[in-house]
Amino acid sequence: MATKITGLERWSSAGSLEQYLALASTMPVLDADEERALATRMHAERDRHAAERLVLSHLRLVIRIARGYDGYGLALADVVQEGTIGLMRAVRRFDPARGVRLAAFAVHFVRAQIHEFVLRNWRVVRVATTKAQRKLFFNLRGAKRRVGWLSPSETESVASALGVSAGDVTEMESRLFGQDLALDLPDADDGELEPGVYAGQLRDPGPDPEDATAQAELRSAYERAIAEEMARLDPRSRDIVRRRWLDDDRLTLEALAEQYGVSKERVRQIEARALARLRGAIAPLAA
Repeated sequence: MATKITGLERWSSAGSLEQYLALASTMPVLDADEERALATRMHAERDRHAAERLVLSHLRLVIRIARGYDGYGLALADVVQEGTIGLMRAVRRFDPARGVRLAAFAVHFVRAQIHEFVLRNWRVVRVATTKAQRKLFFNLRGAKRRVGWLSPSETESVASALGVSAGDVTEMESRLFGQDLALDLPDADDGELEPGVYAGQLRDPGPDPEDATAQAELRSAYERAIAEEMARLDPRSRDIVRRRWLDDDRLTLEALAEQYGVSKERVRQIEARALARLRGAIAPLAA
């Protein structure tokens, strides 16, 4: 169900976190009967206004969850916005017949949306891609805030508490608290790479541009010389070379001998003589 939340659109266009917080504080809290009636009307009648009331009445939940991610260096407004997207997804899937309140149902969706946002924006290179790594990322982040840098014994303790190996904890710790380094940050004065910038020390595994150009020119010269010499061959020699060496479906000496009505040895001699002429055409280029 495509549902537009007009109140949230007004906040989004204004771009003010303060307005969002003010909007959330004015929304009345729904009791169980009101919540059930709105959800039933939303599904049965595709009522957009019922969906909007369900979302707006739970904005406080989004804000409370979003404030728990203030240690990740991300703007609260962005985290709240992502959490609101998760809330709207929860409202769309909420089934009051299950006997669960929307707040309890929506917590998972709000946190999941915020988690994805944090992981997308925490580092230039994503620190966690699998489900297990994501769980370790957020659990370790909380543990690190409590104990600081982990000693070997603390690493073992965290690993035991989270049900992972000490190596997994150490690897995630290095990802979590490592620094992003610019590879090609220019100097503000002349645009040159600053000393110590890694891009200036990286080795290009590809061919040198000058060598690549020379190789391309030599290859073109070979192709021209071979084409010119092929044109000078008699038709039978040219056909034997082409069908023995150039065609995708190459023929055998026996097949060509049968076609031309000569012996296999005769075909081999014609082929050898023609190839010798082609080698002679490109020999000056290789010198």
